[in-house]
Amino acid sequence: MITHGKNIKIFTGNAHPTLANEIAEVLGVYVGDSKVGKFSDGEISVNTNETVRGTDVFVIQPTHAPVNDNLMELLIMIDSFKRASAGRITAVIPYYGYARQDRKAKARDPITAKLVADLITAAGADRVLTMDLHAAQIQGYFNVPVDNLIGAPILAKYFIEEGFKDRDDVVVVSPDLGSVTRARDFADKLNCPIAIIDKRRPKANVSEVMNVIGEIKNKTVILIDDMIDTAGTITNGANALVERGAKEVYACCSHGVLSGPAFERIENSAIKKLVTLNTINLPKEKITDKFEVLSVAPIFAEAIKRIYEDVSISKLFV
Repeated sequence: MITHGKNIKIFTGNAHPTLANEIAEVLGVYVGDSKVGKFSDGEISVNTNETVRGTDVFVIQPTHAPVNDNLMELLIMIDSFKRASAGRITAVIPYYGYARQDRKAKARDPITAKLVADLITAAGADRVLTMDLHAAQIQGYFNVPVDNLIGAPILAKYFIEEGFKDRDDVVVVSPDLGSVTRARDFADKLNCPIAIIDKRRPKANVSEVMNVIGEIKNKTVILIDDMIDTAGTITNGANALVERGAKEVYACCSHGVLSGPAFERIENSAIKKLVTLNTINLPKEKITDKFEVLSVAPIFAEAIKRIYEDVSISKLFV
């Protein structure tokens, strides 16, 4: 809790007001009086009904679907606070949209992660606070400080409390070669081995399991990824692991994008439980017993407190 909160203000758009309220509650402050709406033609309007002059402003707005609306809300709110003479503006983006195109994988590809970074900086953000960027190098696309929090410790704590640590029959599995480092760090926390799914992706949002590297037969498997979008990769992987002898499969991720057929795929898959963080505002009516949603409010509140008080936040990156 912040003891001297006179010069700090928390604001939110329409993306995830529940998370913003949770963070504000942990900090012991209130969410500022700002209304984000639309004109009849769809243009976004922002009205802030309290002064921000000289204050430390934190705008909490993940940029998940509808991505363009949520991104524009963030940019327009930052612009409004800059023009209202806020002392410092921190864009708090629990989920950073447009991050998957972070390099030119083939000719004429855009680099949308860089484009969005430029937009946020041009709007007037002095700092960015986010979690589990799709690629760590995105931090370098900004010319302002970026704090990239890590969601794995929250996920690991859940599985430790559920009794998965130090069990001989537990294996952490990376769903692809790109997630091996994340899986290894997660496995270290649970003190268990890892395995890797070797897959190929013939086109976007489509994956095929080719091979499994490591021992998973008669094991309880935990699949870990940074995000789950259409859930094709994670459900194909889970089903393939069961076919190859896994006893049961759990899955976890930082960002439950869960678009298109994702919920149906997860419900019909071999996944026993999917554990995700609330960096994205998931529809409550689709959350069944197969899902466990953990709050990131405490870690974001602690990071905001430390940024406001000019204290190091490096201990939050472990």
